[in-house]
Amino acid sequence: MADISESGEKAAALAGDAHAIQYLKDAIRNGHHWYLALLGAIRLWKSPEETYNGELYRYLIGGQAFDWLRLAERLCEEIKEHVSENEIVALLFFDRPPVKLTEAEFKEILGPSKYRAYLNYLYGVLIEQALILANIYEVRKKSLVPLKPDDEMERAYCRIYRSGQEELLETFRKEMKYPRLKSITFSEMKEFTYWLFKYRVRKSEKPKIASDTKKALTLMYRKMSNRAV
Repeated sequence: MADISESGEKAAALAGDAHAIQYLKDAIRNGHHWYLALLGAIRLWKSPEETYNGELYRYLIGGQAFDWLRLAERLCEEIKEHVSENEIVALLFFDRPPVKLTEAEFKEILGPSKYRAYLNYLYGVLIEQALILANIYEVRKKSLVPLKPDDEMERAYCRIYRSGQEELLETFRKEMKYPRLKSITFSEMKEFTYWLFKYRVRKSEKPKIASDTKKALTLMYRKMSNRAV
């Protein structure tokens, strides 16, 4: 019965994905701006991940964090002949949408559930990455001698999580029942980062969590300001 149920859910998700793609194409054909049509299609999308043209596209990280730009990348494959390549590159690689929306407008188009999952991704992946980078900068600044990148990373992890990267990655893979490999894929790295976020929140006191978040946000805002210049 479970197999039948899972099969039915997968079929429903695939049907929903096909509907999202058709909606996207029809909306553009009817004169809607491609970016707004894209967000509407993202709202309709059902599958948490898929393999497309031999590549894994994982949109829901850790079952909670929605990587909407990864889904945007996938959907742009369906419309790239009808949209300016420069606009697609600006969105996917520099997070510069061709239409400026307020946060409220973005939330309304995505829908409440996907927006909540998007916030999970923002805080659990993007801000966590910024926190690691901010600590790497601090390690580099305080070191009396130049360090190798791996050593900078190791010290940054120990500052944040009180354990090294390899030890934490091994714990993560053991918990997730993933194979122990010498390398890590981009998709697994995102999932690992989200796991690190939850690990840090579990292990840290509230003032430390707030301080870390502020540090990461400060770096993110500074980089966004520099990019806008």
